[in-house]
Amino acid sequence: MIYLLFLIWITVSLSFAEQFYDPSDCSSDTSHPGSRYTCDSVRQSCRTYLVYRANQHFGLQKLVNISALFRINPDELLHLNNIASPSETLKPGREVLLPITCLCSGQYFQAGLNYTVPERTSISEIACGVFEGLSKSLTLLRENPSQGNDVELGGKLLVPLRCSCPDNFTGVNQVKYLVTYPLLEGDGIIPLSMKFSISVHDLLAANHLEPKSTVFPNTTVLVPLKSDPSINFNIPDSPPPTPGFLPTATVEKTKNTKLKNLYIAGSIVGFLLVTVALLACGLYVKALKKWKGERLQSFTDRNSVLSGSTARSSPLSGQTGRSSTNSCLSPDLLAGIKFSLYNYGIDDIKRVTNDFNEDTNKIGEQVYKGLIDNESVMIKQMKFEDIRRVIDMHSKINHVNIVNLHGVCYGENDFTWSYLVFEFPANGCLRDCLSDQAHRLDWSRRTQIAFDVATVLHYLHYCIFPSYAHMSVNSRNIYVTSKWRAKLANIGSTLAVTSSTRNENADTVDGLVIPEYPMTRPASLKVDIFAFGVVLLELISGNDATKGTLLKDSIGFLGGGENEGGCFEQLRSFIDPCLKDEYLLAEALCLAVLAKACIEDDPLRRPSMDDILKVLGRMV
Repeated sequence: MIYLLFLIWITVSLSFAEQFYDPSDCSSDTSHPGSRYTCDSVRQSCRTYLVYRANQHFGLQKLVNISALFRINPDELLHLNNIASPSETLKPGREVLLPITCLCSGQYFQAGLNYTVPERTSISEIACGVFEGLSKSLTLLRENPSQGNDVELGGKLLVPLRCSCPDNFTGVNQVKYLVTYPLLEGDGIIPLSMKFSISVHDLLAANHLEPKSTVFPNTTVLVPLKSDPSINFNIPDSPPPTPGFLPTATVEKTKNTKLKNLYIAGSIVGFLLVTVALLACGLYVKALKKWKGERLQSFTDRNSVLSGSTARSSPLSGQTGRSSTNSCLSPDLLAGIKFSLYNYGIDDIKRVTNDFNEDTNKIGEQVYKGLIDNESVMIKQMKFEDIRRVIDMHSKINHVNIVNLHGVCYGENDFTWSYLVFEFPANGCLRDCLSDQAHRLDWSRRTQIAFDVATVLHYLHYCIFPSYAHMSVNSRNIYVTSKWRAKLANIGSTLAVTSSTRNENADTVDGLVIPEYPMTRPASLKVDIFAFGVVLLELISGNDATKGTLLKDSIGFLGGGENEGGCFEQLRSFIDPCLKDEYLLAEALCLAVLAKACIEDDPLRRPSMDDILKVLGRMV
């Protein structure tokens, strides 16, 4: 009889859930014990708590917004969290206790929450950013099988928040609540036990952790409480670690004389290295000037041969500051740009953009303007992985007609927005200059801008390895300086490709369908040629290609067919009327014919940037 009772006790004990700690990151795509807390057939639900931190990145710094996210009455949270008003702005990272009902669903505990996505984002950003790891991205995907990794605006998700109910077999006696607590960098078992006034032993036992176990940021632990929860915010900043336990980050700080001397020695050595590097740079620039002269003559001779004229110099030579050889200056001197970028804080970015004011500072999709040290800048909001690609690209290039990259502002982690800070040329984008009725561009400035854009595209196509196709050349990605010179922006948004590489995404340029797209996908470098032709048509006509104007059809009179009014008359009607007669008709015809060649249906019939430069070099 006693043996039978013992077997029953063992069976019942094993039926209760054992909650393990999952050391994997919130965004991990692998399931581990503890990724979801298991439930048993006895305890089906309970009233428990979650800890959430005021989050400035998602507008969740006020209690009223946090309560709305979790569908909780804000008045219920005031006394529990010792907060005076639901509209009070909380300090970023301020911890808030949230009462929830934890239910056993299938084999796992969870607090199900319906969430409507306010803007296009990723599953990882929702799980690890908005909900701070209270639900893993893998769990979120499994609960919403119809959704992919990217969720569109207005998408509806079921968010299974991690929670658990005590079963009194967790190794901790008389547990009333198991509070789900998300860990940050610097959190450890000791400060956590002090924060909730519980023993380290109970905290380890509730999560099946050994005394020498390590806990990691972006994970969760269960805090076992024997009474109603309260958080002690007045714990010491650096509690001494217990022997054998490894927190997520070292909290002990010592003032070591040897370490201080090491810092001083390192600073001296660093200063000497910088001095040597500057001297080397000076010698390099001196040698580079000599090389440029030799390179210019070589390139001029090559152009003469390619143009079929050996007795006459290339039209590109003799143009001060306009030779296509400028496009080939890519010294490795700038390879360290990504290590010398200014690192801005998010507060700096918010200040110069008036907290991302869309009415006064937004100038494009996820692009804002601002003023830093009396210099106009563009601030582009990007994903972390895209930031790295753009910086890597800018570390390989050096061209006067490319918008300069000044600095970077990294997000707190891979799932928050990061920002790049670029120069903002004084006259804004080319499209705005062409649309300005009061200060329209004259003809000479338009031909100079065309030459500048061709020069930088020639540089990207021929003077870096591997060849780089911009894939987004248009009048909104071309900026105009105070001296009316063009600079190309949005460098690095596509991968470097060779001339035979196919791009799977580009199918239109400013509203014009790339002819080869439906059959073969476009050859990447030829897509830039097509796009450049569209820019030429905008420069000639002043029309905006994105507004449905069929610019390609507008130059049909160049095909040699019978058209009413004659070729020159139709050309005059196509040219921007604000230019009046202040242009050379022969140059306008030359540009129009060049543009028509660039947007040929057959990509093999389009000219190369080398050929384009030879034509434009005769005009500027």
